[in-house]
Amino acid sequence: QRNIAEFVPERIMQYINTGNTQQSVNFPNILLPTQQAHRLIHIHANVPGVLARINNVLAAHHVNILGQYLKTNELVGYVITDIDKAYDQDVIQALRDVEHTIKFRVLY
Repeated sequence: QRNIAEFVPERIMQYINTGNTQQSVNFPNILLPTQQAHRLIHIHANVPGVLARINNVLAAHHVNILGQYLKTNELVGYVITDIDKAYDQDVIQALRDVEHTIKFRVLY
């Protein structure tokens, strides 16, 4: 039980601070390299075309993608995108408005 008491909070803090979902039971598993970038997290229904919509929003706002990571399970897609330039609220709102979005957040 001591191991579980240490393991669970550590995993939660990794998710909050880096976006990692390694060893998650109910979520697609992803372990990310650290980058000197802005990190965006997009959780969506696992349906075709969502990643393309995300990338179209970024391209329309001339935002360069440094790295992008996608993992899915039967129901949920989890995209982490590292971008190399400052962003404005228009980009953030456009990403929140992507069809099938469950949750979007700016990690850093």
